[in-house]
Amino acid sequence: MSAPSETRDPRLIADEPGLKGAWAGYRRRLSQGELGSLPVIVGLAVIWLIFYLANERFLSPVNLTNLMLQIAAMGTIAVGLVLVLLLGEIDLSAGAVSGLAAAVMAILSVKQQWPPVPALLAGLGTGAAVGLFHGSWLTRLRVPSFVVTLAGLLGWQGALLYVLGETGTVNLNDEVLIGLAGTFFEPGIAWTVTALAIALQVAVVLRGRRRRAAAGLPLAPWRGALVGVVAPSAVLVAAMTVFTRDRGLPLAVVLFVGLALALELVLRHTRFGRHIFAVGGNAEAARRAGIPVQGIRVAVFTLASALAAAGGILAASRLMAVNQSSGSGDVLLNAIAAAVIGGTSLFGGRGSAWSALLGALVIGSISNGMDLLALSSSVKFMVTGGVLLVAASIDALSRRGRQAAGRA
Repeated sequence: MSAPSETRDPRLIADEPGLKGAWAGYRRRLSQGELGSLPVIVGLAVIWLIFYLANERFLSPVNLTNLMLQIAAMGTIAVGLVLVLLLGEIDLSAGAVSGLAAAVMAILSVKQQWPPVPALLAGLGTGAAVGLFHGSWLTRLRVPSFVVTLAGLLGWQGALLYVLGETGTVNLNDEVLIGLAGTFFEPGIAWTVTALAIALQVAVVLRGRRRRAAAGLPLAPWRGALVGVVAPSAVLVAAMTVFTRDRGLPLAVVLFVGLALALELVLRHTRFGRHIFAVGGNAEAARRAGIPVQGIRVAVFTLASALAAAGGILAASRLMAVNQSSGSGDVLLNAIAAAVIGGTSLFGGRGSAWSALLGALVIGSISNGMDLLALSSSVKFMVTGGVLLVAASIDALSRRGRQAAGRA
């Protein structure tokens, strides 16, 4: 129950009750450049409609399941890049790191006969070690992240070739490693996961309201909380319906979405997450507030490279092999594009882990739809580049709107 209007601090901005108040609040946020995920969702709906009208198979359960499998690896890398972008930094080595980590895992599993779990952990550890190196180098020597990770892009690509050796390709044969992308859960497990996810959403919303009430802060109207639970739950149920009509719930999708959910909870409900936003918003102000700015940067680059390694391992599992082109090509560009298109600001301090999921869906849908229509790669690249340019332009205009509102 919201606090009475006479007890509210007049300096706090709150929506008035009713539909009129909700509409007025929405218009205020639009005028200040706070577009949220709306442009991405609308754009995704338009993309799906266009491809469905061009080819009805686009929205079939089989194709939508394949679409999610296609974006799981790239989206996992994009989740890590979201953290880096929130700091106002960039990581150009994520693609190369993903390939190197997958190669380390493959070599240990196939040639050294390591059990799957230690080999998997070694691959993830390789990514984390690379991120720790990048973060420490750029913070201690004050070298721009662009330069450090560009050097990493070249250096770790060479390390990938060295690890693979003369053969250049290593085929995975362990059922556990292949099963990361090849396992599908039956409907009973799928709906159990759905129920647990919805329960977690409700618990997070109720916990947030209890904490605000305990702090004496005004509570938002229940309509906002209901929308925040009902809308994602409806999307989740629809997705699960699609999966169960095909092969079942893919483990790779569970891992990808689970990582995005975990990072979103960290960003929104932990001190570490608040420190990331603070450093990305204004590093000097964060330093004066006692936040360990350099430590946050090192931790974020370490975590981002570990997630890049996880994405590379998922990609290797889906292809059942690692080769000299693993992590190269358009992997890095698509991952960065996914983060930006999903709504993460290039200027730091604004975004969410969910933006990686939304952006990956946009990138993956364009690629998947054009493949169904048998369009050439040249058209695919041009369209993807145009979408990225539009997303970056919206980000710049939103930032300008927020600055104008702040001056007013």
